[in-house]
Amino acid sequence: MAYCTSKLEELVKQIILTHGRLRFTANVKGPEDGPVVLLLHGFPDNPGTFTKQMQALAEAGYRAIAPTMRGYEPSSQPGDDDYRIGAMARDVLAWVDELGGEKVHLVGHDWGAAVASVAGALDPERFHSLTTMAVPHMPRMHIGVRHVPSQVFRVWYMGFFQLRGIADWLIQCGDWAFIKWLCGRWSPRFDTSGVRWSSTRDTLETSGVKQAALAYYRQNVGIDVMLRLTASEGLALSTVPVRTLAMGGEQDGCMDIRLYEHVFLEGDFPAGVEVVRIPDAGHFMHVDAPDAVNEVLLEWVQREPVDAS
Repeated sequence: MAYCTSKLEELVKQIILTHGRLRFTANVKGPEDGPVVLLLHGFPDNPGTFTKQMQALAEAGYRAIAPTMRGYEPSSQPGDDDYRIGAMARDVLAWVDELGGEKVHLVGHDWGAAVASVAGALDPERFHSLTTMAVPHMPRMHIGVRHVPSQVFRVWYMGFFQLRGIADWLIQCGDWAFIKWLCGRWSPRFDTSGVRWSSTRDTLETSGVKQAALAYYRQNVGIDVMLRLTASEGLALSTVPVRTLAMGGEQDGCMDIRLYEHVFLEGDFPAGVEVVRIPDAGHFMHVDAPDAVNEVLLEWVQREPVDAS
């Protein structure tokens, strides 16, 4: 792992994590001997989205590490274009090994949440705890949709993203106007005029990132996968034997908060699961309401001794 100077914030470092030939830049903050908390970003974000969470975790004595997810930088774009959720979960397991093999706390937002759940299902002994934000338990979404059928209309964009060529062209038009509009629908307080949007836009405009971001949807929530014609670890691994916290924003325009009542089944989480609603927050709750999210997150990771097993 090589250290370099971060441009994001004083006292934030960057390290390079690897999985095979892939290299992932990760933001790091907090004491080197602190318990590790891995934070996985989603679409259309980058590690900078966790700035406030990393600050709070570092102040509490944790070593917060936010990697750039597969495909969101040229060095992590695989030659075989494999963006299946199982492959990305194995990136996480490789990072844990590289960081010393000790148990870590795992936090994920959006696609990062889905990846975190699969990683926890694949190898629960690697993790002290799991925290998901803004994405309900995907293997049980069919149950949630039966109870909240209007959810189908909230995720219409996933079908649009399957249109190769058309979607690739449209989302970039007018300075990514479609993405700005979509994020505004998901989070009413989404800011497209400040530093955060500039960072997001720079990420999306990096070579290969747009294609990688769309591949997440095409390989994991395409029609063939949803009809179970193509196997998906994201849908098959319903049991997550890691104590799990699920946070949902009450104003989330992407994932209806009512879904959480139906998809987090106790039988799927033998180590326990808790659902917390974040008021006055949309899909990007960790940016919309960082203080509320940080309070819940810190209480969760501190609840049990770090070395408990």
